[in-house]
Amino acid sequence: MDWGIQNRLSRIIKPETGHALMLAVDHGYFLGPTRKLEVPRETITPLLPYADAVMLTRGILRTSVDPTSDTPVVLRVSGGTSIVGPSLADEGITTTFEEAMRLNVTAVALSIFIGTEFEKQTLLSLADLVSEGEKFGIPVLAVTAVGKELEKRDHRFLSLCCRIAAELGAHFVKTYYCDDFEKVVGGCPVPVVIAGGPKLETFKDTLQLVSDAIARGAVGVDMGRNIWQSEHPVAAIRAVRAIVHENATVDEAMELFESGQTVKA
Repeated sequence: MDWGIQNRLSRIIKPETGHALMLAVDHGYFLGPTRKLEVPRETITPLLPYADAVMLTRGILRTSVDPTSDTPVVLRVSGGTSIVGPSLADEGITTTFEEAMRLNVTAVALSIFIGTEFEKQTLLSLADLVSEGEKFGIPVLAVTAVGKELEKRDHRFLSLCCRIAAELGAHFVKTYYCDDFEKVVGGCPVPVVIAGGPKLETFKDTLQLVSDAIARGAVGVDMGRNIWQSEHPVAAIRAVRAIVHENATVDEAMELFESGQTVKA
């Protein structure tokens, strides 16, 4: 792997722990003004100090992140669909590599939609993006999206998605946690981070998800709604960080969350 790619990846996946806490705030590219992300700057700013990277689109990066921030950026470069359209899978590349470089991003990300009629176009987009990334030393994150079909989240399907992404050259992969998750990780020769997915019933459920994923081989999480839709988002991200980087138990992280609920966001 090229030195530049290794260096950039080490800014996201911290060498001292081998883990990463990414903050996902790219939901608006297909969901619009999602609850508690209506004013992105207000949501993002207090959470940035606790994130190893922030994943977002170029529009939100330009309008809602202070350019003096030193938090690495994973730039969402795929899109072209919406939640009200006929298919979330019909994505294309929305941002050039030249623009990603001008924005000084640490990595770029796109979704792949295995098992849909748009499988080929999203996989070829990934392959093209990897080729461009190799030219410029910028790693590519492949997101194994399932659109609205959440029932697809089993280890056989996710193993297929992650392995194909790695075979096409993705430098790391984002997928969902599932039963037998260690089989997903075992079949994927590049680092795997998990998505938080829809907001869970309780915050303890969120912490258990993170703990289980790390224990079964994930290098970290790329979490959004389960952090910033919390009534106490700063306390939430601090608690998740304690599991990811400090080997805290779920109970220890929950105690940290409860003690930090008075922290002002």
